[in-house]
Amino acid sequence: MVYDLLAFLSNWIVSFISGAGYWGIFILMALESALIPIPSEIIMPFSGFLVWDEKFSWWPVILWGTIGNLAGSLIAYFIGRYGGRALVLKYGKYILVSPDDVERAEKWFNKYGSASIFFSRLLPVVRTFISLPAGIARMPLFKFCLYTFLGSLPWSILLTYSGLIAGENWKNLEVYFRKLDWVILVLIILIVGYYLYAKLTHRHSASR
Repeated sequence: MVYDLLAFLSNWIVSFISGAGYWGIFILMALESALIPIPSEIIMPFSGFLVWDEKFSWWPVILWGTIGNLAGSLIAYFIGRYGGRALVLKYGKYILVSPDDVERAEKWFNKYGSASIFFSRLLPVVRTFISLPAGIARMPLFKFCLYTFLGSLPWSILLTYSGLIAGENWKNLEVYFRKLDWVILVLIILIVGYYLYAKLTHRHSASR
């Protein structure tokens, strides 16, 4: 089930950060921004919990998370800049990057321009892929770095603070993952159902 996958991923992230310290935050946040599906929504709140537990300090957690986000975003940026759209579409499937993900990020970037690099850091899904169209469009590197850092900073603060205020109740958040499991399951059923309906309708229309 979805919950089991989330639980496994959560436990792995928690163990990795516990063992690697601040470097663990940096590496995981870099991987997420480099298109690897590791959720910052687990990385930074757990780091915030470790601030509450006095094993980490507030500002180092924020800075390591933000700099990690920037480092990973630069990897995605250079993939887009030197590999181009064709490379991303050809090999993206191996890291779960679909053409729809790329297209959505491109539309967002084309619509809002350079400012999208800042604002998209607070949005799910788009925040992970927005670096690709920025690289493809050859956005100036300094501006990309500046907007990425400034946009990632409040995201890191918000998630870290959520873990900090959770405090000793961190382990009790499991119940919310169980509720989320059912929500995700229902959404998957609806999406698959709509996809099959659209495909069958299109095929029926084409056969006429």
